[in-house]
Amino acid sequence: MDTVIFACVHNAGRSQMAAAFFELCADPARARALSAGTQPGERVHPEVVAVMGELGVDLSAKKPQKLTEELARGATWLITLGCGEACPNVPGIRRDDWPLADPKGAGVDAARRIRDQVRQRVFDFVEREGWSRKRA
Repeated sequence: MDTVIFACVHNAGRSQMAAAFFELCADPARARALSAGTQPGERVHPEVVAVMGELGVDLSAKKPQKLTEELARGATWLITLGCGEACPNVPGIRRDDWPLADPKGAGVDAARRIRDQVRQRVFDFVEREGWSRKRA
């Protein structure tokens, strides 16, 4: 089973959205996602909860967690979304960076645009890696 970690600074926006979209489109028998932050916030940003809720995805109970080397150990991928140099360097893990704007305080319209960018990147990534759910 492959594990993908989506990481941003506060684990309260982009990384939470990415992990949620990943869980929707990836075959759970082949890959799973975690999300974490270098400086975890208290809760998921309200605008993120709102725009994900518009798609039927409830992030209101999610709690930001710290990105540690221990958490990253054993993961296949680390996808960073704005944590830059603060993200740990874990030998042997594949990395990519998705430079997307932070939705914190950006308002609902901006959060929707960021949500849609995150969704498209996740769906493309899952398809490229061959983890898509089987079609009925």
